[in-house]
Amino acid sequence: MISPLADPRAQAVLNRLHSQDARQLGSMILRYLPRMLLSPFRRHSGIDVSSTAEKTFLRDKLVALDADKGHLAYTFCRALDARQAIEVGTSFGVSTIYLAAALRDNTVAGGGERRVVGTEIEPSKAKAARANLAEAGLAAFAEIREGDALQTLQRIDGPVDFLLIDTWIPLALPALQLLKPHLRPGAIVMCDNVRQFARAYRDYTDFVRDPANGFRSMLWPKQGGVELSVRSDAPM
Repeated sequence: MISPLADPRAQAVLNRLHSQDARQLGSMILRYLPRMLLSPFRRHSGIDVSSTAEKTFLRDKLVALDADKGHLAYTFCRALDARQAIEVGTSFGVSTIYLAAALRDNTVAGGGERRVVGTEIEPSKAKAARANLAEAGLAAFAEIREGDALQTLQRIDGPVDFLLIDTWIPLALPALQLLKPHLRPGAIVMCDNVRQFARAYRDYTDFVRDPANGFRSMLWPKQGGVELSVRSDAPM
């Protein structure tokens, strides 16, 4: 796989984390696939990751953005000449590395302060994400906020060029609605796994696919599906 990052240091960290994520896939499938198959008509597939048991199980799980999607996010941020990206659901910082690398490269090309703001509710994951960003040489281009995203993202300074939503499904639409006033015209919102969990994401996709809500949206159908939405009107 050819990476657009062209950064051996960051790529080495990503390779390690993607390999770790792949090793965890089996335990994720064994835990969640039976529930999904046994409850096909439940809105959230019978899975409540907010429970204590699920939080404990997921504490060391990366549940990372696929490499192809990371490359896509990097490319979008470069094409937008993004100055600020927001990430809802940082986990161990895999997607954060892709975004921070793009903003760093935009800084080299165009100057000015650039950063990605990520948020993670699990303290151990937030700590690991900061360490991984430092190992990748990208700590200066990222800020990881710890806590509930609807609280940590209350304060956003300046317009947002790119928003990545890869989090607990019921949080997706409230997070978008919270951040919508900060999205500049032409900003891109990328939401992961909307095809794989189409029923659970129905409220979110109904919202972004209605032009009256200020977005133009499409489904990128690969690897669980990514909803790509462009902010089409000026922030209110």
